[in-house]
Amino acid sequence: MLDLKALNTILAQLEDERNIPKEKIIEAIEQALAAAYKKDYGKRGQIVRAQFNLNDGTTTFEQIKTVVDESSVYMMPEDSEEEPEERAEDDERTRFNPEQHIMIEDARRMKNDAALDEEIIFPLEIKDDFGRIAAQTAKQVIIQRIREAEREVVVQEFSGREGEIISGIVQRVDRGNIYIDINRAVAVLPREEQIPGEIFRAGSRIRAYLYQVEEGARGISLKLSRSHPRFVEALFALESPEVSSGVVEIKAIAREAGSRTKIAVTTNDENIDPIGACVGQKGIRVVTVMGELGNEKIDIIPWSEDAGEFISAALSPARVIDIQLSEEDRTAHIEVAEDQLSLAIGKGGQNVRLAAKLTEWRIDIKGTEPVISEPDEVTNDGDLEEGIIDDGTVDESIVDTQESEGVTEEIIDKSDSDTEESN
Repeated sequence: MLDLKALNTILAQLEDERNIPKEKIIEAIEQALAAAYKKDYGKRGQIVRAQFNLNDGTTTFEQIKTVVDESSVYMMPEDSEEEPEERAEDDERTRFNPEQHIMIEDARRMKNDAALDEEIIFPLEIKDDFGRIAAQTAKQVIIQRIREAEREVVVQEFSGREGEIISGIVQRVDRGNIYIDINRAVAVLPREEQIPGEIFRAGSRIRAYLYQVEEGARGISLKLSRSHPRFVEALFALESPEVSSGVVEIKAIAREAGSRTKIAVTTNDENIDPIGACVGQKGIRVVTVMGELGNEKIDIIPWSEDAGEFISAALSPARVIDIQLSEEDRTAHIEVAEDQLSLAIGKGGQNVRLAAKLTEWRIDIKGTEPVISEPDEVTNDGDLEEGIIDDGTVDESIVDTQESEGVTEEIIDKSDSDTEESN
């Protein structure tokens, strides 16, 4: 005897814990019962449908036949398994099966307005005693349908969330890949998408950027990243209302995860300072983002439609003396003071490499000796020392190992000093 109270409890639990609608579970039960019926009592090719009544626990069984005519099916002797030799290659008709099809003439004897492709229902004898194999088949069908329903729920929940920050608990670490439990689903943070030097263990809470949602044969695949440039943008959107609302726009990002990031910001509101909106009062916003990234340095610069201004700002904190642009090969020829050369290039060429990524221009930097000129006195330029930067490649012979500091720190120090002066 079916315990309806227990069944309703299970359905409510599945709906609450796994977010699977009750209707989906009932549908899985009906498909399982239909499979069991066909296994023990059905005929070859028969289409069986079950209707389960949750109120009284009864089940009715039906055979489904589709209305066809000679344009959609062809006739063959019942004992023949081979296709007729005279049948044309472009004949798209299917073979008539009396367990699946009913000719339209016969259908209209039962129903006057029967139409092609309509389903005709034939009641079947009610059975409730199934064999062991049929019961096992029903169990497998229910498990499979529940898994499919779970997959659909996960797809619906995460398919529209690409580009968001996802929070979860580290489930396990396997061969460098981190598997994260994010409520009814498991996402993976591949080794190549991690910030170098970071270590996470099972049970640790982690936040990452959801950059890919795929549905494959093995289920839903959620790919996360902490090294993606857009992860930085998403973090600023969480910390800065101006960024999340779109008042301040992050136009470009160049990142070397775990070390340094440059972002270019702009706004159409004259009353908003885009850099200040990202930095925050006393630098609280940018410091929070840096903390999430393992104290990765962040340079925030103003974006400009003028390529010269944008490239000059991108080389910050170095000060540019002169810039010449070659539109043909998108190369910017930069001149800086000799004492600014190592600052412009950065340790290992990082500063200029990020500037090239940010602006999408090749950068050629030259250093020149400072010239002291008397009033009204004409002077000549000093000798130039050249370091060619080609898509981030640096002439190591002229690179000082001194590490350049990010503009973020300068902005924070300046905001603090301004605050003290106003007080």
